[in-house]
Amino acid sequence: MSSNLSSPIPSYSPISWPFILFFIAIHLLAIAALWFFSWTAFAMTLFLHWLLGSIGICLGYHRLLSHRSFQVPQWLEYAIAILGALAMQGGPIFWVAGHRLHHAYTEDEIKDPYSARRGFWWSHMLWLVYPQPEFFDYEQYARFAPDLAKQPFYRWLNRYFLLLQLPLGILLYVIGGWSFVLWGMFVRAVWLWHSTWFINSVTHLWGYRTFETADNSRNLWWAALLTYGEGWHNNHHAYPQVAKAGWQWWEMDVTWWAINLLQWLGLARKVNLPPPTCSQR
Repeated sequence: MSSNLSSPIPSYSPISWPFILFFIAIHLLAIAALWFFSWTAFAMTLFLHWLLGSIGICLGYHRLLSHRSFQVPQWLEYAIAILGALAMQGGPIFWVAGHRLHHAYTEDEIKDPYSARRGFWWSHMLWLVYPQPEFFDYEQYARFAPDLAKQPFYRWLNRYFLLLQLPLGILLYVIGGWSFVLWGMFVRAVWLWHSTWFINSVTHLWGYRTFETADNSRNLWWAALLTYGEGWHNNHHAYPQVAKAGWQWWEMDVTWWAINLLQWLGLARKVNLPPPTCSQR
């Protein structure tokens, strides 16, 4: 870790007890799922972790909405955004605005919502425990995602994203009972939360650097495996508008495979690729 990550930590905002209680409740329900284990429920959890994580968050919220690294028809964009909202990581305007701020002011202790300079636990989850108004008040953060905020669909989804858990829970119960509900909703949510948060925390601490960026972003193989390619974070910070995160043959990027498939099907266009000077090996 570089020495510039030991700067003084600004004062915290008041603690968010609603988030704390929600966070604890979801984790307790995930633990309770151990008494309802079945291999089919575990398989459903794997599927939903990929569908909501790789397609909803990594492909949708991140590469499509935050960076506009490729384009898809509006109906498909909206469908993918719904998958992102089902991941329980916030509405699309909130998520995109925060991520754009992270790139605009990477590791700045004041302007980056989950700055790594404030320590591992801050960048991993404490930024949610101590919410700062400029990142959590709609009127303030919406300014950084005006392309989404001007659309009624995204305003609605940003406000009511948690309600989508109800039809998902009912569907899982119909398919497989309480085992599917506990594993498919709560185990999946906890696993996906921490997988995503690892990109904010560990990939600014450990791993190798292909590019000498101004921040401390790193490429970390195990984080990339957990997040379907997002762990090649130094590549991403060097070229955030590029749709492909893994650039070398060993840098497996499952989310890129999905984008490539959409392109082959004629559903993805204007796909931003790495510059020719960064040749693939």
